[in-house]
Amino acid sequence: MSNAYLRFWGVRGSHSAPFASHLGIGGNTSCVEIRVDDHILLCDAGTGLINFGNEMMKQKDIREMLIILTHYHWDHICGLPFFVPAFVPDWNISIFGPGIKAANIEEYVSAQMKAPFFPVGTETWLAKINYLPPPQEHCFSYGPMNISYDNVHHPGITYGYRIQVRGKTILYISDNECLYLDKSIKLKYGEVSPEEQVLYDRMNKEEYASEIKLIQGADILIHDAQYTPEDYQKKRGWGHSCFIDTVNTAIDAGVKELYLYHHDPNYDDREMDSIYQHAKDIIKQRKASLICHLAVEGMIIDLE
Repeated sequence: MSNAYLRFWGVRGSHSAPFASHLGIGGNTSCVEIRVDDHILLCDAGTGLINFGNEMMKQKDIREMLIILTHYHWDHICGLPFFVPAFVPDWNISIFGPGIKAANIEEYVSAQMKAPFFPVGTETWLAKINYLPPPQEHCFSYGPMNISYDNVHHPGITYGYRIQVRGKTILYISDNECLYLDKSIKLKYGEVSPEEQVLYDRMNKEEYASEIKLIQGADILIHDAQYTPEDYQKKRGWGHSCFIDTVNTAIDAGVKELYLYHHDPNYDDREMDSIYQHAKDIIKQRKASLICHLAVEGMIIDLE
């Protein structure tokens, strides 16, 4: 393994799926590690964080890391109460996520560990915990990594992160509903006047341009692709993408490699393979250069 890599520790959305039929893809919720030399950046803290923490306790060289949270829904933070390094005195753990000030981040993280929801609170953590205040320019650095963030389309305030490292641009957007405005407008298009249709068309064009700009030219895009078209119709507006929309948007934005992510816990390995084959068919039909993968627990991407 090189000194710069990305590793998936959890790839599911909504809740963990520890079922035999799901273990080819993996059952843990969102957690991605980006490591460069001794600098560790963790994207989200779902149940995948638990295994990561256990592995880190087997070594003695690294005692520092940064965790960036997209938002505070349970599937993205529920690994923290079981994260062993947080309970060990010689660790230094920084945490960043949505919030007006650092105290907000601390409040949101600690809430799930307060009675009656959990027997011990964050006050029992023995590690040095640093909650990072939001920078004015929506960007900051951690070791050799430059990190910026933007709001994405998901209930509540949710961030998508752009990470520049080793000459590569990595986009981590775990929860985002592609083409939400487009689909909403099309449902109501026949009910409005021609003048309103012109306004809607302009809004839709501007919104899509904004979506494209967010991910344009990414070397690696890790993006929500939770639903099939059938399930998306039942859950439109829930803040997650149909995988078809994710693939098409990535093609339009000139993304080099796409990792379909935040897999629905109801989809077993066979269903996930069907989604993957469909995604590859779309790329082939559009004669696009996009390289597409399913994010799989344990998968490692060399960043050298």
